[in-house]
Amino acid sequence: MIWNYKGKEIQEITDFPKDTFGFIYIITHKPTKKSYIGKKFLNFTRKQKLGKKELKLLEGIQGRPPKFKIIQTESDWKTYWSSNTTLKALAKAEPEDNFERQILHYCTSKKLLTYFETKYQMQYQVLEKPEEFWNINILGKFFKKDFDPQ
Repeated sequence: MIWNYKGKEIQEITDFPKDTFGFIYIITHKPTKKSYIGKKFLNFTRKQKLGKKELKLLEGIQGRPPKFKIIQTESDWKTYWSSNTTLKALAKAEPEDNFERQILHYCTSKKLLTYFETKYQMQYQVLEKPEEFWNINILGKFFKKDFDPQ
């Protein structure tokens, strides 16, 4: 399944603009017209302890030598179906043709990714329209249940 951005198919990491850190997306289930808005990082970053050989090479360097190195690998963005369990279950059970995956916005930093995810979720009123969206919270602070009539 591919991602689309303004009519253009995005299939490889090289299809993204140069400094893209991640993107904001909307996945729509065509039969029900229900959607989910979220964010996705293009790369995973993790710390890895330096091995004996690497530490040996750093001997003699002034100051405190590092104990870790940063490893960056491409994320699972190509096959990603959001963090929403209902949507993921539907994606496994139904054909991919029943879904549309669109990129709404490219972001160049983690901070902008969070900002634009929040912006689009508020703009589309994902918590106020439970019949249209699967999102159940925004930033872990605003919840769909808060909008339910008492």
